[in-house]
Amino acid sequence: MNCFLCNGDMENKAVTHTADLGSCIVIIKNVPDMVCTQCGEVWYSGTVTRHIEKIVDAVTAVALAEIAVVNYSEKVA
Repeated sequence: MNCFLCNGDMENKAVTHTADLGSCIVIIKNVPDMVCTQCGEVWYSGTVTRHIEKIVDAVTAVALAEIAVVNYSEKVA
């Protein structure tokens, strides 16, 4: 797969995704994605994006802290 910005090579990696929701910051570790080796552009598949949204929704539903750190592979309700 080539980067849609610079046409560089994309490689599989695990990154940390941060979602700033105003009242809460959600940090999700070990998110699988594709990263461009040339420009650093990050690309998430639709499946990964949906899982990130589920994690963020689950964390904000309980809202126990201003900062939440979770692992991507953890089960969400």
